[in-house]
Amino acid sequence: MSQPNGKRCEFVMEVTDKTRADVKTLDGGLNVIQLETAVGAAIKSFDNALGISVPRSRFLPVKTTSDLLLVMSNLYSLNAGSLTMSDKREFPTVPLVKLGSSFTKVQDYLRRLESIPDMLELDHLTVSGDVTFGKNVALKGTVIIIANHGDRIDIPAGAVLENKIVSGNLRILDH
Repeated sequence: MSQPNGKRCEFVMEVTDKTRADVKTLDGGLNVIQLETAVGAAIKSFDNALGISVPRSRFLPVKTTSDLLLVMSNLYSLNAGSLTMSDKREFPTVPLVKLGSSFTKVQDYLRRLESIPDMLELDHLTVSGDVTFGKNVALKGTVIIIANHGDRIDIPAGAVLENKIVSGNLRILDH
């Protein structure tokens, strides 16, 4: 690795490109980009610092249940202590997943998922309201599921949702 100005590096930091998943929307509707600066701010304290651009896959932050759904899914497998993207995924990009406030707490998130859906072919998932997922659900393309206030949507076991918008009220009761 070449060193800036031919001098020994005092500080080296890995950096990666931002994605759409890094946009957090404020209550007023303004889109902002989250920047990680706590450690990064230290770079200005060194005379000879270097940033190394690494692929986004090197960072798998789990800050929300949306992130948790991604890392628990079949998009990733654990190999030698590292999570790696499944080679069964056609494109090595991470789907954009937005889970609503009914999924914010981990215990609510776990209660709403009988099993983690198959997400190998998923591009975008938005879920809002009182929604539950049965076992062995597959999500493909763009899937938007919105249960309005007072409504409940239960995605049945074995369902395959591909490029679908589901809204209203859907309850399947066992007889």
